Amino acid sequence: MTRPAARHDLQALPVEVAPLLLGAHLETVVAGERVVLRISEVEAYHGLGTGDRPDPGSHARGGPTARNATMWGEPGHLYVYLSHGIHSCVNVVCGPDGVAGGVLLRGGEVIEGAAAAERRRRERGGVVRTARDLARGPGRLGDAVGLRHPAHDGIDAITGAERAGARARLFLPERRATPIATGPRVGVAGVAGTAAFPWRFWLTGDPTVSAFRWGRGAAEETARQGDTPGVLD
Repeated sequence: MTRPAARHDLQALPVEVAPLLLGAHLETVVAGERVVLRISEVEAYHGLGTGDRPDPGSHARGGPTARNATMWGEPGHLYVYLSHGIHSCVNVVCGPDGVAGGVLLRGGEVIEGAAAAERRRRERGGVVRTARDLARGPGRLGDAVGLRHPAHDGIDAITGAERAGARARLFLPERRATPIATGPRVGVAGVAGTAAFPWRFWLTGDPTVSAFRWGRGAAEETARQGDTPGVLD
């Protein structure tokens, strides 16, 4: 069971909100087509001055810019950015207004609107082998739900207000999902992609969770630290 998310649900630090989004539903209606996604994997990112330590992996690590402006706004909006000039990736903005942070939606299961999600993936050159692959990985997820940068950056997932022909709503689980695993973020370079930042959270054993890969230099950093991923209750 889920319920509509409220701003106050997302006012804590992203690393605290992130595991609460597992099992949540993201509903989008784009050009009249509805897709509902159950979230299975997320990553937290903090901006400059957020939390107890700098996050060198965040788009907002150096302060406000035109690109990351949405991350500095009120919680519940979606920060939609372009990755590698191709994929639109979706983040839930967290923290009080004026404090930057977001939770990247890395993976999920399409539970409604699979035909629309698959068509969108194929239109963008994606190969869909199985249903689990529709939104497995942040680029695929963005394509599947139909949100695009820059048109939909800043869309409000609390009110569901229309933006550039799209609407989005976030629904949180009534009970926290379990079991949850945590570990380094995927493909993030240097110390930001090591066990020093175990800010990736996923539903243990869920088939829609994306594959892990180290970022540049992150494996060497982790080996020096001698840390390993953990599991949350």
